Amino acid sequence: MVGGLPGGPSITDPRARLVGIVMVAASAVLWSTAGLFVRLASLDTPSLVLWRSLFAALTLGGLALARGGPARMLAVRHSGWIGVLFVGTSVVSSTAYVLSLRLTSVANVMTVYAALPFIATGIAFVWIRERVSRRFLVAGALATGGIVASAGGSSGFGDLAGIAAALVMTVGFAVQLVGIRRHGRVDVMALNACAAASCVPLMIPFAQWVLPGPGQLVWCACYGALTTGFAYVLALEGGRRVSPGEVGFISMLDVVLGPLWVWLAFGERPGALVIAGGAVVLGSVAWYLWSSAVSSVDGESATN
Repeated sequence: MVGGLPGGPSITDPRARLVGIVMVAASAVLWSTAGLFVRLASLDTPSLVLWRSLFAALTLGGLALARGGPARMLAVRHSGWIGVLFVGTSVVSSTAYVLSLRLTSVANVMTVYAALPFIATGIAFVWIRERVSRRFLVAGALATGGIVASAGGSSGFGDLAGIAAALVMTVGFAVQLVGIRRHGRVDVMALNACAAASCVPLMIPFAQWVLPGPGQLVWCACYGALTTGFAYVLALEGGRRVSPGEVGFISMLDVVLGPLWVWLAFGERPGALVIAGGAVVLGSVAWYLWSSAVSSVDGESATN
């Protein structure tokens, strides 16, 4: 892996890398609750996107104002083309994510999302010339086998449409990860607030003109504040400290945790192929991180 890029801490800084890993892992846990909140809210896709986005914008906008005042939000105007790219891809990917969870099972969505490290690394290689290690390629091949096994149990138009929407979401998030790594000085929290706020007027023409019940609003608030808000910020801030490929690998904890929550809450039990594929993917993540840690320790010992 290459070292740090302009605006972000160096990947070779052990402390910064550890902080980044913890942040990305925490974001994966929060991100994995999306399917649970979508099932609990029980709203149509446009209405769910609207209310989720409203609560996310209020949460992130409030945090940005508390930490930097109005000037922090106004500074978004100077983010340039990377800010436009970030907001645009965020709107598309977050909407596609909700749509995918409405069309197919959480297990299928999480399995497609497991392709994030490959997409992020491919984009990073082309865009910022981020090198990949041999261990990454081996782990990626193992994870690919797990993804193929999981997808083998999918059938029907709904599943295919949901998988396609999940792919759009994954590509959009990968672009954001690499963009933040390349342009580390952009304000992730403020941009996320703007992206969430942009979704609200876009969804109004398509959403139901009925106020959701109190329980539905609570679940939308949880989805907006935790899954859409804090999870995105943690993942993208952590992405400044570790490579895009590593961010993707750690984020694949969703592949196991996401289906687990809906299985426990709603009995949405994944099939044998999905379980087997998820186990392979999680195993590849564990092996990659363990082998990378051992290699780093050996390298430090050799220089001392």
